[in-house]
Amino acid sequence: MYHRFNENKYPSTNIKMDIFIEHLKIIKENGYNFYDPRLFVNEFDEPKNEKKILITIDDGFKSFYTEAWPYLKSNKIPFILFVSTEPVGRIGYMNWDQIKEIEQSEFGYIGHHSHTHEYLIDMNEEDFINDIETATQIFKDNLGYVPSIFSYPFGEYSLFMKKYISENFKIGFGQHSGVIDINKDKFELPRFPINEKYGDLKRFKSLINYNPLEYKNLKPEEKKINDYENPPKLKIEFFNEQKNIENITCYSNDGGNWKKSNLNFQNKTLTINFEEKFLPRRGRINCSLNDNGKWRWFGTQFTIIKKN
Repeated sequence: MYHRFNENKYPSTNIKMDIFIEHLKIIKENGYNFYDPRLFVNEFDEPKNEKKILITIDDGFKSFYTEAWPYLKSNKIPFILFVSTEPVGRIGYMNWDQIKEIEQSEFGYIGHHSHTHEYLIDMNEEDFINDIETATQIFKDNLGYVPSIFSYPFGEYSLFMKKYISENFKIGFGQHSGVIDINKDKFELPRFPINEKYGDLKRFKSLINYNPLEYKNLKPEEKKINDYENPPKLKIEFFNEQKNIENITCYSNDGGNWKKSNLNFQNKTLTINFEEKFLPRRGRINCSLNDNGKWRWFGTQFTIIKKN
């Protein structure tokens, strides 16, 4: 997941173009193909025997159009561009003519990224639905259809939000890290966020070679956590076929600092008992597994709501 390109005063959301180009070259050098978003949607439930890389870009910043789009177009690399409709045409953002140019190409696929790009999880249910429906109508007016893929702003979603998205879209993406597999919930799919800090070439070479850490079930399903639910008790039920599960290691940022998590196994179910409350605004957990030399990765995220 990328945002800005060559906008160096925003390092937390920016990637330098020379590094981005190196990322794309590394993907090809490792023998991976880029996933066409149209095929990704249509084939999601089909068994896979090939790993592919899906490129996504959030927010529709102008720098994507001026910096990255020409390279992606000339090299015929497919991608999803997630657009929030309210900022379209403002300073620093793409306009509808530019979005349509990408949408009409063979390689660009437009995704729905809400209207305001506000903290939707803080809205009441009616305002959340109004925000999504406002964007939906604007997409209809400008593109003639509503994108079928959704990306949650800031990667934040409640159970109510996820259920609404599942009833109105085919796919939903978060911003927690991980590798997609056929068993993942298709309305809270992971992505590896890339920026100047987390986009260095050594890390990138590692993450594109990660494999999915597959699981059967994850609780709690509600990712919006109030103070009385904090910290949550995270339970992950793995498949019986999963080997070497005892090698798993998890880290979490409860208490505000990253630390190794306390793990408890019972009958292929992993329970993580966090030592401290997660601090607002986001609680993150990342787990990795050395499966006979094949590294597997899983991540999840909770949104921590402040006390009033």
